[in-house]
Amino acid sequence: MTLFEEDKIDCHCHVFDPARFPYRDDTPYRPAQQEIGTAAQFVRVMDAYGVRHALLVGPTSGYRTDNRCLLDALETYEGRLRGIAVVDNDIARSELAALQRAGVAGVAFNPAMEGLDAVLEAGGLFASLADLGMVAQVQVTGDQMAALEPWLARQAATLAIDHCGRPDIGAGIAQPGFQALLRLADSGRASVKLSGWQKYAREAHPYEDAWPFAHALLRAFGPQNCVWGSDWPFLRAPERLDYGPLLTLFEKIVPDAQTRRQIQWETPRRLFGFATASG
Repeated sequence: MTLFEEDKIDCHCHVFDPARFPYRDDTPYRPAQQEIGTAAQFVRVMDAYGVRHALLVGPTSGYRTDNRCLLDALETYEGRLRGIAVVDNDIARSELAALQRAGVAGVAFNPAMEGLDAVLEAGGLFASLADLGMVAQVQVTGDQMAALEPWLARQAATLAIDHCGRPDIGAGIAQPGFQALLRLADSGRASVKLSGWQKYAREAHPYEDAWPFAHALLRAFGPQNCVWGSDWPFLRAPERLDYGPLLTLFEKIVPDAQTRRQIQWETPRRLFGFATASG
């Protein structure tokens, strides 16, 4: 079996369709040109590379709490796609439950862009996510996780940490934020996305300076609590990215086929509810 024939779920990607779903006026960034990727375009990418399912993440850029584009994709490709929404912290539980029924598996928090209060002021939302069995997806950068660790330890919600925690490459494995992320593995309710290399690596593709961080996370969390994502369509990428090279890169980082299957198939099926979808 070739790499592209292996069962795969992409656990971090976005869709942008400003022609049908215009961006919010107050968006901090407006994806344009090659950064725009509709659900139909992404499904063609999935088909080309043997990706059976994908987790669409509502972006802070463009849409933020406007989830219409995301929900339209989930409805159009029901059973193939699931979602992570962006919502206001004071969203009603009934609205959150309605999103869940529409195929949303959790909610994204982005302190990397919006500051620590994006999480620290969301205690009620975290409680609702735990009650509904939904995931709290958190994107941090640098040492933010060191500040969030005590607060997150008191929450019951299942956690998914984006992009390897986006560590400071120059500060090494021992940096406080990354060590705090590694300790989350002991909670038994946290997973990490092995993705987003270009967001924190200093070297160009194949981002070899990021590999030690990925390996440390894999040792701490185990493949049963790691997932993979492409980050398609690669907003604000520092250099050109393509889907195929990212898949072959992951094969180099995780050369064992059985381990890759756990990360790219078994774990996301359980964590994000794909096990109940067709296929």
